[in-house]
Amino acid sequence: MTLADRAARAADEIRSAVAGMDPATMTAMVQELSRAARIVCYGVGREGLMMRALAMRLYHMGLDAHVVGDMSCPPVGPGDLLIVSAGPGGFSTVNGLIGVARAAGARIACVTAQPQGSAPQAADLIFHIPAQTMADDQGAIARSVLPMGSLFEGAQYLAFELLILDLRDHLAVAPEAMRARHTNLE
Repeated sequence: MTLADRAARAADEIRSAVAGMDPATMTAMVQELSRAARIVCYGVGREGLMMRALAMRLYHMGLDAHVVGDMSCPPVGPGDLLIVSAGPGGFSTVNGLIGVARAAGARIACVTAQPQGSAPQAADLIFHIPAQTMADDQGAIARSVLPMGSLFEGAQYLAFELLILDLRDHLAVAPEAMRARHTNLE
């Protein structure tokens, strides 16, 4: 398989995963984000990188967005939203943070490919992206040209950028306002 062939297949797989999302999922997440006082994002490994990217875009939107583990991350409570990523359905740290946030009165949204997993089942909102993760990347069920959980992670990036476009429209945030919030310390 040539580089061009692999690139085309990988791009089509990511497109298909995002296109396979229920549009109501996007609408529900826009509603959750628009009414949250504070938003805190968390994920492990490469999913964590995608969650950091989402937190940055939420900040660019003018929202009070943070990442678990950063020294400046505030506590969560009533009116706040914890967004966790658990592509394969659950991780011990994700499940633990859901418990802490729930006890503090925050709402929880879970980004996942496995909606029947422990983390999404404990969440108030499931943001389902139907893509291969490390839960189904081996044997006959493996279908992606990309290794391990890369299809889910790539689909997260695209789904999050589309989410930001919907949220930007919903909140009537001008692209120039987003750009004005971009750091100048690069």
